[in-house]
Amino acid sequence: MSTKRIAALGMMAVVGLATAGCGDSSDGKTAAAEKPAASSSSGGYPVTLENCGVRQTFTKAPDRVVVMNGASVAEVSTLLSLGLKERIVVNQQTYGMSEVPGRADEIKKLPKGDIKLNDAFDIPREAMLAQRPDLVLSTTAYGFDAKNGFATRDQLKQVGANSYISPQGCDQDAAKMTMEDSRTLLRDMGKVFGVSDRAEKLIAASDKRIAEVAEKVKGEKKPKVMVLFSNMSMGGNDFSSVVAKGIYNDVLANAGGTNAFENAAKGSFADLSKEKVAAADVDALVVISYNDPDPTAYAKKLLKEFPQWTASKNDAYVVLSDSIYLGPSNDLAVEKIAEALHPDAF
Repeated sequence: MSTKRIAALGMMAVVGLATAGCGDSSDGKTAAAEKPAASSSSGGYPVTLENCGVRQTFTKAPDRVVVMNGASVAEVSTLLSLGLKERIVVNQQTYGMSEVPGRADEIKKLPKGDIKLNDAFDIPREAMLAQRPDLVLSTTAYGFDAKNGFATRDQLKQVGANSYISPQGCDQDAAKMTMEDSRTLLRDMGKVFGVSDRAEKLIAASDKRIAEVAEKVKGEKKPKVMVLFSNMSMGGNDFSSVVAKGIYNDVLANAGGTNAFENAAKGSFADLSKEKVAAADVDALVVISYNDPDPTAYAKKLLKEFPQWTASKNDAYVVLSDSIYLGPSNDLAVEKIAEALHPDAF
């Protein structure tokens, strides 16, 4: 994935509370592979959904789903968590790592459609239409932009395909994203595929786990946390992948922490000099891996480079991949970060 595309999309991503159709939280159990019945707890089909200003009606659960890249695993992981693996005919999303045991391998095994991707590492127009999809999922509106060589939502509609842009993807502003958007994605897919009961059980289990963690760290001093992507450059300075705003801060707040660089930029990421990073008060690190084979080594390198940090003195860091993004496993990120920030509370 090009860093230009990643920066443009604000690294909107994530994944998987796994379940077998029951109310289990993110324990790594994979969902059933069978196709779910085409009805929902809210009354079945047709289902009408308004998405980024486009009103669409589903007369049945989609059977040929194409998942676009978008530097995300939010969409594919949401489908897997709902037991919809057999509905996916093409998936271009991958991180190579996951907090959910077996999830990365599960995603890797999904069909890719033998498609020659474009310069944005995604599915060009003619290749998309050739897949005969009945639903196309994109992280942002970028994936349906004709100027970038993609099939538009109107073109997809003409061949009988509905389309969906994930929460906060309409204007591609991930800075406004919270964990509520993860719930929205789950609920929307639950409605579209007639499995709203599964979606609500996943949400309830995740919310319960997050509430339990938040209660444990309630009243504790909130450490200042530096959140950044390992070995990734998005700007001109030494530290251009430092998180400023977005769903990350919602996760941090529930884990009993605060973002040390929240005010360093108006958008999702801050482009910081080494001097500014060195002068900051950093109590802990959250290093996020995007296809980095050794993010732990990167975390340890940073701690060694800035020995003045409280984080360095206490060896306080946590490495995450997909759970801190948009997606159904934010509870895992909250728990792992909270355990690193407040070990005595667990």
